[in-house]
Amino acid sequence: MLLSSALVLSSILFVGAQDRFQVHGDDFKPDYELEVKEGDLNIDCQKRKSVLINGQSPGPQLNMSEGKVTWVRVWNKMDELNLTMHWHGLSQRAAPFSDGTPLVSQWPIPPGHFFDYEVRPEPGDAGTYFYHSHVGFQLITAHGALIVQDADRQQAEKEYGKDVVLMLADYYAKDDATIEAGLLADPFRWSGEPQAVLVQGHSGKADFGNSSDASCEPYVIDVVPGQVYRLRTIGATALSTVKLGIEDHDKLGVIEADGGLTEPVDIDHMQVASGQRFSYRLQTKSAAEIDRMNKTEFWIRYESRERPESIKGYALLRYRMDKCEKPPRPKSKLPEKSPVELPMTTNDYLEYRLQLADVEKRKEFPRLEEVTRTVTIQVNQMLTSGELVDGKLNGSLVWAQNGNAWKEDVQAAAQQIPYLISVYTAAQAEGVDNKTMPSYDRALQNGGFDSETKTFPARVGEVLDIVWQNNGGPTGNFDVHPMHIHGEHAWDLGAGPGTYNPEENEKRFGDFTPARRDTTLLYRYTNKDKPETTNGWRAWRIRVTEENVGAWMMHCHIAQHSAMGMITVWVFGDTPALLNRFPTAPFTEGYLSFGGEAYGSAEKSPNVLEFFPPTPPAPPSSSSSSSSSSSSSSSPSSSPSSSPSSPPSPPPDEELLQQLER
Repeated sequence: MLLSSALVLSSILFVGAQDRFQVHGDDFKPDYELEVKEGDLNIDCQKRKSVLINGQSPGPQLNMSEGKVTWVRVWNKMDELNLTMHWHGLSQRAAPFSDGTPLVSQWPIPPGHFFDYEVRPEPGDAGTYFYHSHVGFQLITAHGALIVQDADRQQAEKEYGKDVVLMLADYYAKDDATIEAGLLADPFRWSGEPQAVLVQGHSGKADFGNSSDASCEPYVIDVVPGQVYRLRTIGATALSTVKLGIEDHDKLGVIEADGGLTEPVDIDHMQVASGQRFSYRLQTKSAAEIDRMNKTEFWIRYESRERPESIKGYALLRYRMDKCEKPPRPKSKLPEKSPVELPMTTNDYLEYRLQLADVEKRKEFPRLEEVTRTVTIQVNQMLTSGELVDGKLNGSLVWAQNGNAWKEDVQAAAQQIPYLISVYTAAQAEGVDNKTMPSYDRALQNGGFDSETKTFPARVGEVLDIVWQNNGGPTGNFDVHPMHIHGEHAWDLGAGPGTYNPEENEKRFGDFTPARRDTTLLYRYTNKDKPETTNGWRAWRIRVTEENVGAWMMHCHIAQHSAMGMITVWVFGDTPALLNRFPTAPFTEGYLSFGGEAYGSAEKSPNVLEFFPPTPPAPPSSSSSSSSSSSSSSSPSSSPSSSPSSPPSPPPDEELLQQLER
């Protein structure tokens, strides 16, 4: 959304130790540069005007390390649209201006400007993440994989397998602006179902060599016999929940969920919703087994669920049995009938089965007797104008939480100051109206919600149970919602039909400790019931500490639902707790206005605050050289050419060839 003018805010005085902070020097260079602009994308064998990152979608993979600061410079080269970049699943607790949420943690990046994001994964964060735009509907193509490498990469690969990234996305023929305009219109116009589900940019709906370009052919994963692979599956879809199964390979093991290693759980297929990430351990067949089967190509079938129409496609698992540097084109044609049968149900997938692999971390799980407050949020569609006509919605429609919607376009039109900045400035202004500050007391009188600031405040020391309740809308229809939390991973208390019963649910945790997650599903247990009927819940448990104070979103990760208002904003910590975390002026002044001094351009260098001390250079190693090559490939020098972009092809797999030689 465009903000009509920059707001100039006065200098303010913060408390806190200032020796923790410094600003960029003249010799500063980021680790990665991402250039975001609109361009034509070859997708599903069609051209679509899309928001691209370094000329491609998905964008380049970013590799980071635990405890090491990575600077990512994000250029907004779009002509009219604002931009932010969110580091999905990483807490960003200690660098709050870098969470990438417009009008919550930062002002968006104006066209022609860049912003330097400071990202430091914490110890224990090694896992699978992704980055995406958090403005409008841009995330449908403006996304890329982000992998936090294990401290001992060789041991991790030995234990969990060689990485294979599978990024899932939706394809709409309509452009972003058309979809978004319909969702916000009066009368409301639904986006419709996607035309394809993509795996690494491929729709998998056409035979090899029988299409105008490779974007509608299946994505090919090359493997060698007798090896272990880690399938890092990322849900970058706008809408779809997707199931995937591999022909003749039904023994998979879940080893990671949402960036956290888990106790291995055996499963026969994959399932991922928007915002979720799972790692699956795949043991390939031996050379002898492949010889007996006389077959080297196996289909990966994927199908969407929980929608009126199931979108289907294929990828291909191909065994490399020789030392050819460039394998021949796959022989297989798309099967007439799927060789893989995938379950229809989604609401029993891995529920109450995932535990953290770290036994010591499990001890941090707060028990029910420690819970100080339960915040229950009723989720449903709501007409803000118009009425039901012959059972159909005819008017302006929002997704509301306890009757309240948070819509980016409405907040931008009101020239809302980002919450984090608003707290800073209002706390220091003389005679400020307390209605501009999140009020814990007002929230307690209103089910946890402060209606004046449209926030859910919480204090340091609280242990919260946050319960999402699914409700039928004006038509009585239910929907599925992948709920995502910023700033923290919540202990996932599970889900079920009806309403949440804390005492009954707690009985499950006698000898079982739930995993910590950042995106879990609020299921529907019936398609339709009477309007406003409650049926279905998802619950999280969160301990508010001095480490996670800040302004954070919790929202449905379906892009359409977010645009329609299914967003809540939480402020963890009172004003002193927030201010004690951050520096005094002049360090923060560049962040306090739209297009301020913290935002650079071709004509000016930014005045950027460094929240963390510089990371000492690591000794040279094979992994560091790999990281530097990734950085090089993600610079603006790889920006799009004048021709339409195609899905990125995987680089030649030197290690795979070495395995064949062995």
